[in-house]
Amino acid sequence: MALSSSSPTATPPPPPPHDGHSISLPPRPDGVADEAGGLAIGSAKVTIPVLGLTEIISRLQKEASAAKFKNFRSMYSSIVGAITTDVAAMVIPLDDHMVHRGHSVFDTSILVNGYLYELDAHLDRFLSSATKAKITPPFDRATIREILLQTVSAGKCQHGILRFWMSVGRGNFELSAKNCLESSLFACLVEENFIDDEPLDGLKVITSTVPIKHKDFATIKSTNYLLNALVVMEAEEKGANVGIWLDEDGNIAEGQNMNVGFLTNEGELLLPPFDRILSGCTAKRVLELVPQLIKENAIPGLKSVKQTKISLSEAKIAAEMMIIISGEMIMPVVEWDGKPVGNGNPGRVSVALRKCMRQDMLVTPSAVLTLVPSPKPV
Repeated sequence: MALSSSSPTATPPPPPPHDGHSISLPPRPDGVADEAGGLAIGSAKVTIPVLGLTEIISRLQKEASAAKFKNFRSMYSSIVGAITTDVAAMVIPLDDHMVHRGHSVFDTSILVNGYLYELDAHLDRFLSSATKAKITPPFDRATIREILLQTVSAGKCQHGILRFWMSVGRGNFELSAKNCLESSLFACLVEENFIDDEPLDGLKVITSTVPIKHKDFATIKSTNYLLNALVVMEAEEKGANVGIWLDEDGNIAEGQNMNVGFLTNEGELLLPPFDRILSGCTAKRVLELVPQLIKENAIPGLKSVKQTKISLSEAKIAAEMMIIISGEMIMPVVEWDGKPVGNGNPGRVSVALRKCMRQDMLVTPSAVLTLVPSPKPV
């Protein structure tokens, strides 16, 4: 409990007993105290407890009881070789090179009605990223796939997002990975419903000033997302949702963690090529499905689709602009750099394509849906 600034001479209570010892550190600048020892404003030091495993676990469990973690359903860790549904146990060792060096890759798969959408496409990209990052998987593909399915099964929910990571491993704080014990695999299921139909107001985007990643790194889905984070922060600071990267030639590249598409006035859907950006699984699915949708005349006004270089000037005069991302699938853009896209409303083709893509997550049986098995008895 923090002490009021009107009581500068108040004396903090003595620290409660614990199963370790304590060390003294300079006071926090805000004068905040906690139940471990208290802090008088203006005091010369604050006592930090050094706890044993029992009290550490107790504090982790207390922290994990917060409502913001309630949707964390299950986690697998190759460090312990098991799955847990206890949020307090969903931790990663500090010496894992994913934590302190970012030498790791990741991917995701959406869970809808008990099915994982495009699991195999995401798993293939995951393993490809690992190869480019020079990470040797701890298991073969079939075993990793089974681990992911069992992790989701243990979570006992029908909707969510499965996130999975592979790092070069743990063992030290060096830059080199040569002394790492072995590569690490982690997976976590977070409960979330992506199929509720909510009103679409459309997104606002800006042209980002953050330097784009070199293509050798942009095409790997690694955990080095500092530049991506700066892009979205810049967008939010300017009242927008998404920052759009341009490549070195001034052509459209991608958003901070999503692909982008443009509908021309002639009805042609254009997507940037994947030669210097991440090959989005959802964008690739769009490229697969749109020709059939055109053949069926399922979306009036949509005439063709292709990947091509798109200059900034061409993009700015597009009839519609859309963000392409896992889960939400298609998100119409209504404003770019403070100016309306098209008529300033969610584009008709974008909205229709969103419905078709979301339907693709629901129709069973399907080659892109993997049924999650029931939990195995312990």
